[in-house]
Amino acid sequence: MRTLFIADLHLSEQEPAITAGFLRFLQRDAYQADALYILGDFFEYWIGDDDPQLLHREIATALRDLTASGIPCYFIHGNRDFLIGKRFAQECGMTLLPQEMLLTLYGHRILIMHGDTLCIDDTDYQRYRRKVHNPIIQTLFLWLPLRTRLNIAAKMRDRSQMTNGDKSDAIMDVNQQAVIEALERNQAEWLIHGHTHRPAIHDISMPNSKLAKRAVLGAWHYQGSMISVTPAGIELIEFPF
Repeated sequence: MRTLFIADLHLSEQEPAITAGFLRFLQRDAYQADALYILGDFFEYWIGDDDPQLLHREIATALRDLTASGIPCYFIHGNRDFLIGKRFAQECGMTLLPQEMLLTLYGHRILIMHGDTLCIDDTDYQRYRRKVHNPIIQTLFLWLPLRTRLNIAAKMRDRSQMTNGDKSDAIMDVNQQAVIEALERNQAEWLIHGHTHRPAIHDISMPNSKLAKRAVLGAWHYQGSMISVTPAGIELIEFPF
């Protein structure tokens, strides 16, 4: 009995080792799980479900095989792949979830999310996030030709790398009060998220004097990262590709 969580794989055709590592993870771990939750930034970028990349078909086939075997897969959008839509989800056999989801697993109330909404000290990013999550802007973007969308996505990634290089680590991390408020709002015991690329399990002292936990998934840059939740507790596991 265990449920697995992953995030921040940043899959792309330029990183075949990560793709191979994910496919091995499915065979070695996911097929033995009760469910798999993917908490965003699964892909390095996403310009629409109509993108014909072979990588997308390969991943969709692998996930469809998993879900067809009886292992459900759930997905929360990240800041890189927030345009993944119903068409690709259906192709994978996975279920799209809202940006925050409260689960009850093995007797524990667990809040899951990508994690970028907790980084409220990064006001420039939050302003950008509100803009790109505007349904009108998304619709207009998806009407553009694929090549135009690809060029826009490349420029946005370059701009993001430049601006992030000038920001302090503290600004780009989660805001502690935002974490507490999210836990209180959902009456959750644990919070699981990605986005910050700072894998750890933190103890959180709540205003009601109870102790909560915040579990952060790592990015799959050099090794895999997953969180395993079982009746016995929560564990962060890192593993080689």
